[in-house]
Amino acid sequence: MERIVLTTTQKALKINLNENIYGTFAEIGAGQEVVRHFFRAGGASGTVAKTMSAYDKDFSDAIYGKEIDGRYVTEQRLRKMLEHEYGLIEQRLSRDKFPNKCYFAFANTIATINFTKKFKGHGWMGLRFQLDPDDEPNDVIFHIRMKEEEAYLQQETIGIMGVNLIYGCFHIRNNPEELLRSLYDNIAKYKIEIDMIHFE
Repeated sequence: MERIVLTTTQKALKINLNENIYGTFAEIGAGQEVVRHFFRAGGASGTVAKTMSAYDKDFSDAIYGKEIDGRYVTEQRLRKMLEHEYGLIEQRLSRDKFPNKCYFAFANTIATINFTKKFKGHGWMGLRFQLDPDDEPNDVIFHIRMKEEEAYLQQETIGIMGVNLIYGCFHIRNNPEELLRSLYDNIAKYKIEIDMIHFE
């Protein structure tokens, strides 16, 4: 049976209306483009526990630690973000209060196209998520290369892909190949390329 492709707003709203999905968003480098879809869709208070951006490098280092190579748009940085943010959920949200919640932490670290347009931009995006409140979390992490010529267009595409990731992990989780295809829902493939992905 062919999968019905929902709009980005429909996907965000479906997540928001699921009372058992709850988590945080940490987005660095391209604005809070993913979480804004959840706020705009309505009902986000049942889904979003926290959202943040640490643009200043000193702030980012204070939260996630310094990288040995001094780089910020790396797989290692993304993994630190997921580890830190998911750990805070477990520390701060009582299972007695939220016995049926499946927790998640979404993160991305992005460098969009520069002013001279000599650097097209790339980034890392990932989700740590539970499929059952009693289960250990799963990770999906991938690297993207952006091909659009304007930063605001890249930001919009990143926002859509982030929603696709969260929706796919909770609704297409049993079919990794279809989940991978779904990351491009509502996105023309010439706009962005996923060149590496990990399912863990």
